Amino acid sequence: MPAKVPTDCKNFESNLQVCNCSYPGCSRKGRCCECLHYHRRMNELPACFFPPHIERTYDRSFECFLKTYQG
Repeated sequence: MPAKVPTDCKNFESNLQVCNCSYPGCSRKGRCCECLHYHRRMNELPACFFPPHIERTYDRSFECFLKTYQG
């Protein structure tokens, strides 16, 4: 049984300051644990793993991550 992810985060405000997710209406923005769980289930990485110009493509795949940082 998967672990229950808390809906309240004591770091929410500080997380928002560094979250680079540009997806409109993202319900996980500033809730890093929820974001990580969601993208892991989708076989993706969250926005914070990508530079802004790549993040805006919404390609959060592992392949995109490797291409971005392998050169």
